[in-house]
Amino acid sequence: MPLRSLHGSLLVIVAVLVGASMTGCSTGVAHPVDPDRAMVALKATLDAWKEGKSIDSLQSSSPPIVAQDMEWTSGARLLDYHVDDGKPADANLDVRVKLTLNARGKKVERDARYLVTTSPAVTVFRDMMR
Repeated sequence: MPLRSLHGSLLVIVAVLVGASMTGCSTGVAHPVDPDRAMVALKATLDAWKEGKSIDSLQSSSPPIVAQDMEWTSGARLLDYHVDDGKPADANLDVRVKLTLNARGKKVERDARYLVTTSPAVTVFRDMMR
């Protein structure tokens, strides 16, 4: 194969690979949160916990909710909660919640924060770092 043909073939291959790698690339912009939908999802999540349902039961709700809370999954029971107004932060709604729990037979109160997203999926994650 002449050098010129090899060089041309390599350029075509590189162009195809670059084009393929750019296909499907996002702009890096997160989907903005829908605050009303996020609050509905958070309350549905907390109500399920309060009713004694499993955290996995939320995946069969409509819309499905992916949730994470270490105290819930470790067996603490939610006795009551109070939700403050949330603050949108890009793709999340940052919400402070006062939890009243029965944890290992003791009634405890916790100040918690939840990060809720509404797109592309509905997620409710407890922020354990704050």
